[in-house]
Amino acid sequence: SGTFIFMIAAFKPEQARLAYVEAEGQMKMPFEDKLPTRQEQLATLQNTPEFDVLVVGGGATGAGCALDAVTRNLKTALVERSDFSSGTSSRSTKLIHGGVRYLQKAIMKLDYEQYMMVKEALHERANLLEIAPHLSAPLPIMLPVYKWWQLPYYWAGIKMYDLVAGSHCLKSSYVLSKSKALELFPMLKKDKLVGAIVYYDGQHNDSRMNLAIALAAARYGAAIANYTEVVRLLKMTDSATGKERVCGARCRDVTTGQEFDVRAKCVINATGPFTDSLRKMDNQETANICQPSAGVHIVIPGYYSPDNMGLLDPATSDGRVIFFLPWEKMTIAGTTDTPTDVTAHPIPMEEDINFILSEVRNYLSPDVEVRRGDVLAAWSGIRPLVTDPNSKDTQSICRNHVVSISNTGLVTIAGGKWTTYRSMAEETLDAAIKEHKLPAGPSRTMGLMLEGGKDWTPTLYIRLVQDYGLENEVAQHLAATYGGRAFEVAKMAQVTGKRWPIVGKRLVSEFPYIESEVIYAIKEYACTAIDVIARRTRLGFLNVQAADEALPRIVKIMAKQLDWSEQKKKEELEAAKTFLYQEMGYKARSEQLTKTTEISLTPQEVARYKKRFYKFDKESKGFITTLDVQHVLERLSIQIDENALHEILNEVDLNKNGQVELDEFLQLMSAVQRGQISDSRLAILMKTAEESLDLRGPVSVDRSGGGV
Repeated sequence: SGTFIFMIAAFKPEQARLAYVEAEGQMKMPFEDKLPTRQEQLATLQNTPEFDVLVVGGGATGAGCALDAVTRNLKTALVERSDFSSGTSSRSTKLIHGGVRYLQKAIMKLDYEQYMMVKEALHERANLLEIAPHLSAPLPIMLPVYKWWQLPYYWAGIKMYDLVAGSHCLKSSYVLSKSKALELFPMLKKDKLVGAIVYYDGQHNDSRMNLAIALAAARYGAAIANYTEVVRLLKMTDSATGKERVCGARCRDVTTGQEFDVRAKCVINATGPFTDSLRKMDNQETANICQPSAGVHIVIPGYYSPDNMGLLDPATSDGRVIFFLPWEKMTIAGTTDTPTDVTAHPIPMEEDINFILSEVRNYLSPDVEVRRGDVLAAWSGIRPLVTDPNSKDTQSICRNHVVSISNTGLVTIAGGKWTTYRSMAEETLDAAIKEHKLPAGPSRTMGLMLEGGKDWTPTLYIRLVQDYGLENEVAQHLAATYGGRAFEVAKMAQVTGKRWPIVGKRLVSEFPYIESEVIYAIKEYACTAIDVIARRTRLGFLNVQAADEALPRIVKIMAKQLDWSEQKKKEELEAAKTFLYQEMGYKARSEQLTKTTEISLTPQEVARYKKRFYKFDKESKGFITTLDVQHVLERLSIQIDENALHEILNEVDLNKNGQVELDEFLQLMSAVQRGQISDSRLAILMKTAEESLDLRGPVSVDRSGGGV
């Protein structure tokens, strides 16, 4: 009970506001105006006799360590074998949160450590919203209540969350009546709804935030390089003690295959799920400390959630928490939690996608049909949970972090969560400085603005519209992505030749991403088309089909900037298509319509769809080609580009023989009816064409030009 009194005492709101660093004035920022290119960064890595710190891993934690080290005036290097944020850091739930469920566990089990973890995370949440205001914002999240007794229980828990946040509480939580809850969230299931509780957490654009941390480190003088992998650790014998010590790493530039040594007084292992592979490079005998768990998320259209309110399902059918959140004008739903093997390319499985969909259905009104075809993208991220090897259930592992130092001086930071990347980095550097006796003062990252944060204001986008003639939506997107650096992107934007917008050609019509962002992405160290669709823009995470459509243009722009050969262009396009297919859920989406799709239609429906099919297949051949569709469209004075028509038919042409057979058409209509497929262009086109033809009636012989 002593622990409990101690916890309650600690609940009192701290009055102390965040101690924002005055230190920015004293800190040198050598690359404030222009970032070094990747080639220049690689040259620095190769030509520096010895760094103080070499960080391995370019995720949130690794980038955080590099920024912490360089702002303490340590000579800092960071290498990442893929792209910054290419692993777990770009595949999160996009929340900056203290962890409501961890607080629940802390109170239920009187677990002081869990409680302190939540308190630290809430402190870090406030800081993160402050240092990157363009990339993050508070988000209200609704917790619907369906049993009267749950109302006081959940209310007390959420109020506790506000109390623990103390002066860092974003906004106070509040209770809603049933009618008010439905007014704010009209898609909610009305039956048995008692009311709702709304609390606030933060939300961010995770891969851009990760990049903002890494670029801030580069501006302060850290040598950072993506696509640079550690082949092995370098060791030497300490003359004073006779012990073997890690003194750097043999690195390989993945893009060219060139190898070189990077020497450093201290090496930090911040490789997330790959923690153990680097620890084993240091010592083959080391026991594993990472127990990876996969979390799948899906993206569905924005109309599934209100613009600015999320939903938390606190008790799913298997006891996990499901979030349902508006993000980048879409809706994210997730997540699952299943033990997994470590892989650089996790794949979202169909059963996980369907599990999330069925949980979503439980909470939404029966009027809203949740269709499998509405899943626009899906991804899986690997949580690097730290554990003692005997634990059975990944859910009960606290997502706290561990800093450990091996006998050879390798510093490992493992576990933790996105929100606490900064305090984890501070703790890691404190341990490294102590172990390696590095000449450095205390951490200076609390309150230190990240890339783009400094000159951002909520009205910055208006200046972009006025100064450059950008579309309103595009200007808002640029301001929210690049902050104060948005003007650099706007300056590169091409003139459209239209009356409005004056500049800014979109990559795809329904998203505000513009072509000049691809050029700017290269300045931000993007090396591949995947870097652009997944982590510089978020197109691949928001809509796989739209990303697929934008790829040829993105590759063309990059090829011009990076001087790619025809062969290289082809490889890039293929690699990006594979990434969308495997890792972003395109495969699971395309498998909804296959040669084995069963036709579950009533005889009346079959008759109705046959009639529609034969309006196109005039000669009763049993199949339709692009020519047949063109004939019908010409009669309706509709023009569609021939390439687009080929694409439309190809989506449905399952045996890829260049034509759509009647059974393929019936399979399509059956899948559309079951909700497995949505937005099928051929289905919608044939339906509207049929309706138009029926309205016109038969064409008289003289009007049709007297043909037979």
